[in-house]
Amino acid sequence: MSLFAVLRLPREILFGIGQRHALARVAGRTGRRALVCTDARFAATPVFAEMIAALEAAGIVVLVHDQTLPDVPRDTVALCVEAARGFAPDMVIGIGGGSCLDMAKCASLLLTHGGGLGDYYGEFKVPGPVLPVIAVPTTAGTGSEVTPVAVISDPDRTLKVGISSPYLIASAAICDPELTLSCPPELTAIAGADALTHAIEAFTAMRRSGDPDLAQQHVFVGKSDLSDQFALHAIRLLGRSLENAFANGSDIDARAEVMMGALAAGCAFGTAGTAAAHAVQYPVGAVTHTAHGLGVATMLPYVMTYNRRVASAEIAVVGRTLGLDPAGVEDEETLADAAIGEVSRLFAAIGISPTLATLGLPENRLDWTAEQALGIGRLIKNNPRSLDSAAMRGLVRAAYDGDLAASAL
Repeated sequence: MSLFAVLRLPREILFGIGQRHALARVAGRTGRRALVCTDARFAATPVFAEMIAALEAAGIVVLVHDQTLPDVPRDTVALCVEAARGFAPDMVIGIGGGSCLDMAKCASLLLTHGGGLGDYYGEFKVPGPVLPVIAVPTTAGTGSEVTPVAVISDPDRTLKVGISSPYLIASAAICDPELTLSCPPELTAIAGADALTHAIEAFTAMRRSGDPDLAQQHVFVGKSDLSDQFALHAIRLLGRSLENAFANGSDIDARAEVMMGALAAGCAFGTAGTAAAHAVQYPVGAVTHTAHGLGVATMLPYVMTYNRRVASAEIAVVGRTLGLDPAGVEDEETLADAAIGEVSRLFAAIGISPTLATLGLPENRLDWTAEQALGIGRLIKNNPRSLDSAAMRGLVRAAYDGDLAASAL
């Protein structure tokens, strides 16, 4: 197959210890009035105060919105925008976890184009450029600092919804591993498992031909030569450092590798997209009210097992990238099995729920979960092995029972 690739990224990505100190200069090249979106916890920290002081010392007028909530409830975005409209920012800075970055993207969108968030649900609904966004993540997981997606919760809908547009990609991403040192072990595990799921689903996603209309009609286009490079880099780093970052949060080298892994995974899935593990998590998360990263990670070994029939070569590469070479065996089927086993082992070591039952999904919601997951077309179409109603019900049942073998059927 001829080489084909699609990549959409910020115009500037800064990564490394201390890079947060570049924020004032990056912002100074962007504008003079900044709306800063964060949450109450991080807003109370000394490091946040230092960042705001640096912005103000650079002559930037700042309005802080520190009321971002998990999963970005729709109406909280409207409140943020209402408070900021009179301030007339010329940029939006998101500092915090994925929800803070998504809040910044949504605020930028509504401050530019008006209306309500519901006007922009789906792909390519954003009509043009938005206010520049500078993304400064303080967790290592969602990859939102480099992706074209903002995910929110809408009280009128059961499932969370996404706005997907290249216009939502931040103009700059500043990733400083020191900002993740305060993440507790559970958050480190959930965010890191989310990142590894992003990387593996991006690398094993459907591969499509290089039709010139593909990337013009779809935000997520499946795996490609460039997305593969980022995905494999992410898998390598997360595979060797996530467990260490979880066990010893002060290990700055492990923290840096996990944050780079999350960034690289975002670079990969921001164009490749994700697949069935994410599709199942949406309804599961809606029912169990558990973290997104926890749900996708719970599903990943079962989805890998289901996809093994058509993607054993790619899953074997995942195994090699994780450092596996069982007894020198090069057979891809053996390596694929070993890869699934290693992902399961790693997730168990950092406390990821092994089944949908332990995640809290009621057994009487299994069929509903399968039906809802199958309806998320932008994810299901990306899965390398097709899914119909019976297959999805079987996959969800296997993940509920903890039966990996059954998920292969």
